[in-house]
Amino acid sequence: MELTSLLSPDTVCLRLHGHTKGEILDELIDVLAKAGKLINPAEFKAAILKREAEFPTGLENGIAIPHARSDAVGAPAIALGIAPGGVEYGSLDDKPSQIFFLIAETESVAEEHLEILAALTRHMQESDYIKGLLRAGSANELIHLLADEVDEEASEAAIADAGVRTPRVLAVTGCPTGIAHTYMAADALKVCAEKLDLPIRVETRGAIGARDRLTDQEIADAEVIILASDTQVEMDRFIGKRLIRVPVREAIRDPLTLLNRALTEEVPVFRGGSATTAEASAASVQPGIYQHLMNGVSNMLPFVVGGGILIAISFMFGIDAFEPDSADYHPVAEALMTLGGSAGAFGLMVPVLAGFIGMSIADRPGFMPAMVGGFMSVQYDGGFIGGMIAGLLGGYIMLGIVYACRNLPRSLQGVETVLIYPVVGLLLTGGLMYLLLMPLSNINTALVGWLGSLGIGNLVLLGCLLGGLMAVDLGGPVNKAAYTFGIAALASGNNLPQAAVMAGGMVPPLAMALATVMFHSRFNASERRAGKSCFVLGASFITEGAIPFAAADPLRVLPACIAGSALAGGLSMFFGCQLPAPHGGIFVIPLVEHPFLYLASILTGALLSAVLVAGLKRERPGTMSHQT
Repeated sequence: MELTSLLSPDTVCLRLHGHTKGEILDELIDVLAKAGKLINPAEFKAAILKREAEFPTGLENGIAIPHARSDAVGAPAIALGIAPGGVEYGSLDDKPSQIFFLIAETESVAEEHLEILAALTRHMQESDYIKGLLRAGSANELIHLLADEVDEEASEAAIADAGVRTPRVLAVTGCPTGIAHTYMAADALKVCAEKLDLPIRVETRGAIGARDRLTDQEIADAEVIILASDTQVEMDRFIGKRLIRVPVREAIRDPLTLLNRALTEEVPVFRGGSATTAEASAASVQPGIYQHLMNGVSNMLPFVVGGGILIAISFMFGIDAFEPDSADYHPVAEALMTLGGSAGAFGLMVPVLAGFIGMSIADRPGFMPAMVGGFMSVQYDGGFIGGMIAGLLGGYIMLGIVYACRNLPRSLQGVETVLIYPVVGLLLTGGLMYLLLMPLSNINTALVGWLGSLGIGNLVLLGCLLGGLMAVDLGGPVNKAAYTFGIAALASGNNLPQAAVMAGGMVPPLAMALATVMFHSRFNASERRAGKSCFVLGASFITEGAIPFAAADPLRVLPACIAGSALAGGLSMFFGCQLPAPHGGIFVIPLVEHPFLYLASILTGALLSAVLVAGLKRERPGTMSHQT
């Protein structure tokens, strides 16, 4: 495959007119849109801006390579634009950028495309080559100049120096998108190492996975490992080796300093976990808490969707059909509830969230203590918020333990991963979670009592309060307190509060479903898929369906959901809607007094939450769009 499969005359602009970074991006995106390469230009722009927020794509020598993978791309393509006067773009050398390559790739990048893009980014570090591009007089001349070099290099099947000399230094490079910076970092290290006459081998972690993977023998023979990556890398294979860990931009910006540092004797030995020095620890959490939360959310999502759908199906047999002593009992309903409910997928949801947050922070040692903390949150009604706390505690505690064990005597080095890490990590994480979660049962009891003392004198305010509480922690202790109050009122013959409770509980997942449809450019492909399942979960009164969205972006999603749920609960009370059933969602709405007004209350609340989520997310485009 040749470069011309991605770059054509109709995607080349010899003179860009923009004077700012945003204007340049708008022009290039418009070029691709007019060429029919984009399905949704606005969504693709959001993906580009997200990538720029992670790490600006301005390079040295007047080059910028903005890029993103998105399902808003109809056909992979490159837009090439030239701004002769230069534009400030946040380049590595702080100089204006003149040549812009806007790379648009689909979510599934073809291997042939990746080889072309890797070859292209290599040549962008050659000043003579860049001068030739600036002198080109037409789009065809520009394309031929690029293709002559890039296609030849992309077709080479082997690394030139592979097998010639045993590498003294090994490296791994990777960036979240895996299109440009992964290979730019690799080539910067190779070029610099060649000048130092230093044998090096580089494994790249690109969009299609690991390439030129380091072998066990190469790792065993190497003197030092450089890990320049912003993505997850299997770390256990480097235990016992001297290791430097830095963000990928450090390898692009200053490979010489990095290689000189690798040749000193001061590089510490990696003992396990995700870092070995204070500096490495900081680098290992460089992506920030948001990325760690997203790692937990992405692994939890199948449990939420699978479990929720099975629970919803069980309701079709009857609201209480899973109960053996119910008149509507059906063994299939019981089996579905067992698989999807607290004994199955929903019971594992929070521990999985916590475990993978901990693993994202501290690699494998952080998984077990964080997951146990998440399980404790389930047992003590800590909800998903308790699970998030457990994941963060387990991960960061394990980072501290790994750092504290960095200078253990050699005789104990084999013991730390099988004894010290799990025992001390579990003791500290579990102990802290125990102290945090023990008071929750008392808080829950007190909240139910306080709700009972309010009475129903002001029905609308009570409905707003009950509905809003249902969205505070989406199945946690506050949610359960409101639900318990509704059940107690139902048992005493008052059907108004439970109607407000169910309306408030249905809003969060329905709101996320509506938001992903109405404002789809704010969400990535996986979130839009999760949004579809939220229609079913919300309709079935499974509030937990909104947890993945809340866990990924709690400061925006939770307030929006609380507002919509409070509105739904208040309207339910205002219209005098009464619900004689304790659960059931859409399946029991026909039993509600004033069912159409009740449905209108729920939809109004869900619409408010959806609009609020979109409005809050507008401040940071692409915040929840997670590409790795």
